[in-house]
Amino acid sequence: MSNSEITPDERLDAHDGHKKTRRGRSGRGAMWLLAKTLHRLVRNGRLTVIDAQGGTWQFGSQTSPAVSIRLGTARLPSRLLANPSLALGEAYMDGTLRIESGSLRDFLAICMSNIDALDALPARRIRRWLDQRIGRKLHHNPISRALANVAHHYDLSTALYDLFLDTDRQYSCAYFPTGTETLDMAQALKKRHIAAKLRLEPGLDVLDIGSGWGGLGLELAQAHQARVTGLSLSAEQIAAARARAAQSGLSDRVRFEQRDYRQERDQYDRVVSVGMFEHVGRSGFDAYFSTLNRVLKPDGVGLVHAIGTMEPQGGSDPWTRKYIFPGGYIPTLSETIAAIERAGLWVTDVEILRLHYAETLRHWSERFAANRAAARTLYDERFCRMWEFYLAASEMSFRHGRLMVFQIQLAKRRDAVPLTRDYIAKAEADYAGTIRADDTASECKG
Repeated sequence: MSNSEITPDERLDAHDGHKKTRRGRSGRGAMWLLAKTLHRLVRNGRLTVIDAQGGTWQFGSQTSPAVSIRLGTARLPSRLLANPSLALGEAYMDGTLRIESGSLRDFLAICMSNIDALDALPARRIRRWLDQRIGRKLHHNPISRALANVAHHYDLSTALYDLFLDTDRQYSCAYFPTGTETLDMAQALKKRHIAAKLRLEPGLDVLDIGSGWGGLGLELAQAHQARVTGLSLSAEQIAAARARAAQSGLSDRVRFEQRDYRQERDQYDRVVSVGMFEHVGRSGFDAYFSTLNRVLKPDGVGLVHAIGTMEPQGGSDPWTRKYIFPGGYIPTLSETIAAIERAGLWVTDVEILRLHYAETLRHWSERFAANRAAARTLYDERFCRMWEFYLAASEMSFRHGRLMVFQIQLAKRRDAVPLTRDYIAKAEADYAGTIRADDTASECKG
């Protein structure tokens, strides 16, 4: 048939077929490049990949875990090569990457346990370089932007958080002295550990920066007779915290305010900040610690509990930044301490919690999985896949990656705390009986 005999519709079909052929070849080329990359990367675990054309590729050793995944589109390999973190999370959310055998947690364990090789990829290095170049803008959080960032995550339905958190709604790293504790027990122990480091006495004024649903503030007021001011930018959290204070009869000793920490003007005997420093951003370090210096009384003591990273410079993961914590920045211990010193504060104690958050997130993942149907009634399937990816990826980042939690005790004066750390263990031991009783009651109710 000559060209003059081809109808317009036939020419269009032929053109589309040619494009599909080229696209198919391009997709196969990208898959070949991805396979070549995975052959270099996967050393721990066994990964089987089924591509969009049905081809099967195997990587790694015969060791566990063993996972099989299916890529649903021919474009996915090229996206994974260009921006692994963002593409992987979005593909799981959209269902274009599916777990055929094994579990999501096993799959992410394979990814994270080979993180050093992944970071050596040229595309990964370029992406990290770009993030560092534009990092000041990505992680710059003036009050208006901080308010929007907090609303993005913390103003989700409280019912969602009740599906996977402990009964006190502690949304930060728990404390597992043995690793066998229940989640409720470990969160109670976390609060006890923090209280011991704060050197609390009856009648002290405490500022809780990033007070969440109020659990820590209420604990400090009830168990230690402190007067607590809790700050959060989340309207949902403030409303819930105020309701809890009223129900507990503690409204005269605990008040919760929706305002930014930089707007605080009073002074306090103690300042505590749990799981909030990660939202400050590197450009805000100096303002953060200068504020702590300003609001602490001369003999005051502060404690900062935050996620950190064991790298030369902090940063944020592209997928997490886009979908979970916009504006978030995971700091290094070194850059954090440098900012503390610039603010004129003493570092009086540092503790690194290495695997405690991995255990916390394991509990959260298991609880979310058990209540997934209820989550599906609150949000859609894509949201549920996003949330389970977030919890599982976070767990494996602590278990196999470079994340950890640090607790830094601060003071204006070098003699604000005792000469040795013995007082911490003593204070915890004195309070241990109350914790056990509370946990037993909680488990019975459950």
